Amino acid sequence: MTKFKFSVGPWNVHSGADSYGPATRKEIDFEEKLKKFAEMGFSAIQFHDDDAVPNINDYTEEEIKEKARDLKKLLDKYGLVAEFVAPRLWMDSHTADGGFMSANAQDREYAMWRAYRSIDIAKELGCDLVVLWLAREGTLCAESKSPVWATKMLIEAINKMLEYDSNIRVCIEPKPNEPIDRSICGTMGHVMAISAATIDPKRVGGNLESAHAILAGLDPAHEIGFAMAMGKLMTVHLNDQNGIKYDQDKSFGVENLRAAFNQVKVLKENGYGENGEFVGLDVKAMRTTKDEDSYKHLENSLNIFKALESKVDKFDYEFQKKCVENRDFEGLEMYVMNLLMGLA
Repeated sequence: MTKFKFSVGPWNVHSGADSYGPATRKEIDFEEKLKKFAEMGFSAIQFHDDDAVPNINDYTEEEIKEKARDLKKLLDKYGLVAEFVAPRLWMDSHTADGGFMSANAQDREYAMWRAYRSIDIAKELGCDLVVLWLAREGTLCAESKSPVWATKMLIEAINKMLEYDSNIRVCIEPKPNEPIDRSICGTMGHVMAISAATIDPKRVGGNLESAHAILAGLDPAHEIGFAMAMGKLMTVHLNDQNGIKYDQDKSFGVENLRAAFNQVKVLKENGYGENGEFVGLDVKAMRTTKDEDSYKHLENSLNIFKALESKVDKFDYEFQKKCVENRDFEGLEMYVMNLLMGLA
């Protein structure tokens, strides 16, 4: 049985500032985070391009590669690897109207520059995965941008990335809303369609985030299963979500333990990780968290995942088979609840 390996991003330990209030904790030094992540049992680090190379716009292509090589040495120091690099297009002034789908051609060129630099950084860090979170790719004003044109622009951008490097894989992380209210490519089904339309579909897949599926009114385990059935699940971002509101990135399993159980179950049943995939935890601490507890949400998520993995190991598939044969779904449902409550 595959032993799961876990990844985390430096942004998952933060100062607590959000759209509605200022910071509540001190910033933590980047290297200190890496050291702590390694101690906690994480194997890989997720990067945005400007996590890997801060102030990336200020440097030449060669300078960016050099700084990425320095980062690789730091990862090696703590026995960590890079899982992926993602261009952070949504935080730049060039991308107010989107990046790959901006109405402004110069902004689209800038988005491609950041995508190419993300590929360069990934290669220097020894990974072959670029993740696209399409934060502002869509419209705020419905009539401002044709969804047909915008979708074609996304496919064109991905094709350019695939042409830029013959080994890189492009992984789309779908989200139905926030910060844009009419997104392009908002669910895993959209990701599959985009993948099929590219010049090399085998190198294009998806990253399922639990909260994003819930925001679309979908079941995260089914979205994971759908992508796995297509051979397209390149990574996952596990967390939790309380209702259909802003993206909360709550600790994994704290809102819906049964839904979390089924996410672990579908991953484990279908050999997730056998090809080197990581279980990413994209969780954020509550604003009320004190400085000394800055990593507790990650510890909690790891512990919940591992506890649910042990529940999956105990799952009685023979009993499940009998229940299905007899259409005793009430019995099966109660068995699962008893399993989760420690009564089975």
